[in-house]
Amino acid sequence: MRHRRAGRKLGRNPTHRLALYRNLSRALITHEKITTTVPKAKSLRPFVEKLITLAKKAAIANDGTPEGKIKSLHYLRLAMARLGPMHGTGVYDKANELLADNNTVLKKLINVLGPRFKERPGGYTRILKLHTRRLGDAGEQAIIELLQEGEVKVRAKAPAAPSLPPLSGGTSV
Repeated sequence: MRHRRAGRKLGRNPTHRLALYRNLSRALITHEKITTTVPKAKSLRPFVEKLITLAKKAAIANDGTPEGKIKSLHYLRLAMARLGPMHGTGVYDKANELLADNNTVLKKLINVLGPRFKERPGGYTRILKLHTRRLGDAGEQAIIELLQEGEVKVRAKAPAAPSLPPLSGGTSV
């Protein structure tokens, strides 16, 4: 039994799972929208949101004072540790061409995504389930994407059930 055991195993051992989260999060930060399976997207969401929270804290702490720069550097190093040894991978455009030599995933996280979500209290990603199944194993697919600045999540509310007229007290069936 898995009582009080949080998280999904995804058929991988812990080091392979961490490598999967790091690779998917780098792809999501680079492209801001990726297609993957539903369980992977649901497992990736907390990992990426914690990275963005570190970037947001770094953006808030960096107010120009020496203490603020030290705090910002601390959050930057925590994000580097989370992203792993490949935190310096480049950022590519839609045609898979390197945008700039010094533009990395970590720099985009700190310089672009941190300030973008500075005022947002959480919930930086959106998961949209796709109707099509993956070829090969027919896995359910989903798109996980980062929200744009000022964008809010929209939840579809179920329509309210129609109210029935009250039953009269004397009738029985």
